[in-house]
Amino acid sequence: MAKQKNELWEWIKALAIAVILAAVIRYFFFAPIVVDGLSMMPTLHHQDRMIVNKIGYKVGKPERFDIVVFHATVEKDYIKRIIGLPGDRIEYKDDILYINGKPYDEPYLEDYKKNLIDGPLTDPFVFEEVPEGHLFVMGDNRRYSKDSRHIGPVPISEVLGETSLIYWPLSDFGIVR
Repeated sequence: MAKQKNELWEWIKALAIAVILAAVIRYFFFAPIVVDGLSMMPTLHHQDRMIVNKIGYKVGKPERFDIVVFHATVEKDYIKRIIGLPGDRIEYKDDILYINGKPYDEPYLEDYKKNLIDGPLTDPFVFEEVPEGHLFVMGDNRRYSKDSRHIGPVPISEVLGETSLIYWPLSDFGIVR
């Protein structure tokens, strides 16, 4: 009888440690996210499942073109691409991105742009300066993305982390950029 109680106690301890370890990993290091909507097409698809790296920006800084998850509202997180860093001037003209007056390639949009027949993917606009402590983010599906053009620059403090690994569906499994 004592042996059964001891074995039961060992199983309970092992299970408790596993649950605590999983909670710590999810809260501090990595978390799953489900892409909701079409704003990141063609790079990401509705219902793609991804892993968010929560520690990357604790030890490093956000980089231009990273795909990030951030708190957009109390109830909703958004997933977008970083276009502008603090101090940047962002301009779109003739479907070309200019940052501080310099044109930038966006290879992740090339195929999408080639298939358009009814105007530019990104309407022209100018954003004078990204404030300190903020990021200018945009969805890859520029026509159907609620991003910094609408909600303004995103405070870096609201960024949960970077994401680049799709784990589901298996047909999309891999790293995206």
